[in-house]
Amino acid sequence: MGCNPPLKKAKIEEDEILEEVEVPKQQEYGGESIHGRMEREKVLEGLIENRIKEIHHIQQIIDFHTSRLNYAKRRLDESQIQLARLRGEDAISKASSDLSSENDNVGIDCEPASSVKMSCDSFEKNGNDLEVVECDGIPRKPTRSKPQLVIPSKLSQEMQSTKSGTTTLDSDVQPTATAPTHINVAGKKRIRYAGPSLEQEALENHTKPIKGQQEHDDLTKIICKSSSPVSIQCQSSSLMASQHKRRLRSLALCPTNEPLFVTSALDGIVNLWQVQGRGSGFNLLSSTSCQSSKQMRWPEDIAWHPQGDRVFSVYSADGGDSQVSTMFINKKKANVRYLEDQPHVKGIINCLMFMPWDECSFVTGGSDHAVVLWSEKDEKNIWKARTLHRHNHSSAVMGVAGLQHKNILLSAGADKRIIGFDVASVQLSCKYQLESKCMDVLPNPRDFNLIMVQTGTQEQQIRLFDMRSSQGEISAFGFKQESSDSQSALIKQCWSPDGLYLSSGSVDPVIHIFDIRYNARKPFDAIRSHQKRVFKASWHHSLPILISISSDLNVGLHNVTCGSLKT
Repeated sequence: MGCNPPLKKAKIEEDEILEEVEVPKQQEYGGESIHGRMEREKVLEGLIENRIKEIHHIQQIIDFHTSRLNYAKRRLDESQIQLARLRGEDAISKASSDLSSENDNVGIDCEPASSVKMSCDSFEKNGNDLEVVECDGIPRKPTRSKPQLVIPSKLSQEMQSTKSGTTTLDSDVQPTATAPTHINVAGKKRIRYAGPSLEQEALENHTKPIKGQQEHDDLTKIICKSSSPVSIQCQSSSLMASQHKRRLRSLALCPTNEPLFVTSALDGIVNLWQVQGRGSGFNLLSSTSCQSSKQMRWPEDIAWHPQGDRVFSVYSADGGDSQVSTMFINKKKANVRYLEDQPHVKGIINCLMFMPWDECSFVTGGSDHAVVLWSEKDEKNIWKARTLHRHNHSSAVMGVAGLQHKNILLSAGADKRIIGFDVASVQLSCKYQLESKCMDVLPNPRDFNLIMVQTGTQEQQIRLFDMRSSQGEISAFGFKQESSDSQSALIKQCWSPDGLYLSSGSVDPVIHIFDIRYNARKPFDAIRSHQKRVFKASWHHSLPILISISSDLNVGLHNVTCGSLKT
């Protein structure tokens, strides 16, 4: 391996240093001068320093090859999934041909619409790897997605519809429901089928898709190519008191249990909420104090663990206080624990984000210019921090994110820089310099090369970057603020699940909606329901709703529908 030459060189250097140490040691019995002792101390200090460097170098090599091993495993899993899909398509084609000749057995378990049965893919989890499990004789990797229901009488129509859109199955199917068609914000049909329970419990317990498992689409070709946007109508908006005593700060939706989301505020409380039904309302499940252990500070940012069982919070590095905490989710009582490591040296820790390539690691960025990688060890909730870089930014790091197809970590700084850092090779990958401060960075959920950067420039707050391009920026969107000319770093943007829309808060009591296909480069719609500034509006993973937080101490729920594209 590539680490043998450095080890051999280090061994030669150690032998030379040891020979130098032995010379004065032989004179020790004849009496050693103070000068000789100081020389020996210097030699030994140099030897210790060399050995420390050698250990760090070997550790970097181990981390690099571990990352490559994980990447190779993921590629193997993807190939196995493609093979399973190919075999599944062959089975569907055979079933379709059989259906045209006879209507009894078609190769899959099918019953009348009144008693449709469905089997969910089972999966086993071993450590961080997902094993391929045989189901009905076909090897499949659990995709953490809701299984597709195939009805023989509609088989040919569904095969045609998959060419133009995506059909998914609702998780809250009622036994005696009819079959209405619902269009969600993403423009995809969601069909509710009649039939019995359809193993609702299995669907609810089945893990949902996580970021990084979607198929890649190139959306850069359609940016600003349409003269008119796809209209989105807000059918209804409802506000509910947040139960916080001070201004709200953060909002995060659970990646696995879709009805759950959390809010945090300056009172140090993290509230756990649950969306009711198909977005008819929401209710508060629990309130947990997540203040820091010493200074009793509020969480500056929060994020769900990809498994959906914990919520992480970040604080400040001042006063030797706890920098990160974990809140284990329990509907009756939450348990808060604080991580021991304190890698940030001063100031506020502004952002926290889990990496899409590894659910056992997250990254924090702080006012000390540092970007820190936290990795979970074998023990439960034992996390070790490693500073990736501290000198690439000359000001506070405001946002961090990871690319889905590469081990590239992006960081946005108030120094007007976007830094791309290769975690595997531990070196700088790319660097972009903007004309105004950068306050956040957010990858597109569908196009792995498309990222959004939030800046402080009026009417150009949203910048779109193509990571394949040397120029970087390919388009800019923005809005005009009426209440203030300054751009707050507390205002956040969010991608829609289909990657075509962006929602943005504002210092005005407005939620701005953008369509990246619209060539006007401005919001085509605005939702006005709050009384004060809106910090964030997040799109739900599967329901056609937006959830928002505002400084009016209310949490908003907005039901929206998507129209058709006018050309």
